[in-house]
Amino acid sequence: MRSISTKLILAFLSIGIVVIVIIAVTATWNTRAEFIRFLSDQSQTDTIGDLANYHLANGSWAGLEANYYFNQKPGNYGPGPQHRSPQPFTLANENGVVIFSNGKYKPGDIVSPSDLEAGIPITENEEVIGIFVPLRMPYQGQPRELEFIERINATLFYGALIGAALALVLGIFLSRTLTRPIRELTQATHAISEGDLSQQVTVHSNDELGELAQAFNKMSTELSRSVNARKQMTADIAHELRTPLSLILGHAEAVHDGVLPPTKENFEIIREEATRLEHLVNDLRTLSLADAGELTIHPQAIEPERLIQEIASLYQIETQKKNISFELEISSPLPTIEVDPGRMTQVLTNILDNALRHTPENGKIILSAKQAGERVELAIQDSGPGLPSEDLNRIFERFYRTDSSRQRDGDSTGGSGLGLAIAKSIVQAHGGQVFAESGAGQGLRIVIALPKKPAAPK
Repeated sequence: MRSISTKLILAFLSIGIVVIVIIAVTATWNTRAEFIRFLSDQSQTDTIGDLANYHLANGSWAGLEANYYFNQKPGNYGPGPQHRSPQPFTLANENGVVIFSNGKYKPGDIVSPSDLEAGIPITENEEVIGIFVPLRMPYQGQPRELEFIERINATLFYGALIGAALALVLGIFLSRTLTRPIRELTQATHAISEGDLSQQVTVHSNDELGELAQAFNKMSTELSRSVNARKQMTADIAHELRTPLSLILGHAEAVHDGVLPPTKENFEIIREEATRLEHLVNDLRTLSLADAGELTIHPQAIEPERLIQEIASLYQIETQKKNISFELEISSPLPTIEVDPGRMTQVLTNILDNALRHTPENGKIILSAKQAGERVELAIQDSGPGLPSEDLNRIFERFYRTDSSRQRDGDSTGGSGLGLAIAKSIVQAHGGQVFAESGAGQGLRIVIALPKKPAAPK
């Protein structure tokens, strides 16, 4: 199988050879034609001058046909070294009667109108004394003239060979320049297929190949990040599953072996850990369905005020227990939204649970709703410690928790790290967006932007 480099070299060489051959043939033909035309014009000028001098010296054209010089065969030299034999011509008077001819006419013939029209008047004292009619015939050059044309042709031939060689060298250089990024991409692709996800290629240009290299580097980076995130998620899932399973198995074995008494308190611990395990499995299933695009959504028209008030009623007692102020800010009127009430309740409770965990005693949580253009924005603002920008961009990642001390200690108050990821997946499934705003010491504000229900056609 020929490589693309070989194909490019052959393409460049073929184009170069075709162009060079065309130029060489055209130049050879034009050079020969122009040189013959030059010699013909020079010979014609010399002959007209000689004829004028002859008439001036003799006072007439008498005896012209017996003149040795004018009767030579074309291509031979005359008596003087300064002259060459004239090309075939006819000398006629103003009426077209042939006076002399060393071509197809004879003295006394009438020159055809077309030949006579092409003739050149010969004048003496501003009086026309004859008409010079050149006759066409194949070129028969002298040896030195033919040698000159052959040298020109040889020069063009060698120039064509040099041009072909340069085309080959240029083709090799350009093909290697063009295929080097492709070779690098191929090698990097093979390395990635073998598991080396750290591959990056050098961007050599700003053209399409440069864009391809940039796209490859971005793909490689994203693939590496995705694989690393998946590995981390697998480790996190294993840990989150191991913690409740260890507690369940430990207490069950202790009760079975008589180490712990079979009391209600011990069974309650087992039940709580089993419930926690069930919640984690359900969260993972929700995320997997969202990834596969199979998350079930049953949208229905609902008033945002009603949704907010129902959610607020669920947290009245819990916020009072923690001595946290829970406020509602609803801008009326609000357009109707079309959402799955159960899924949207899950979104808001996940975000509110996160706010409750990070809002200190005597703090405040604000649940608000307002219209922003063609969308309705639901927002949860807490008075917790807030987040720096590097954490703010990652809080919607799976198993990401800003408090690293809660990630491995088994403390249930730390959450599984899936709540905000689930919230984002559900909101996106509704065609909405979710984002966070915060600053260190300023609390965290999470905004859910949902499209309002389209107006019914009239």
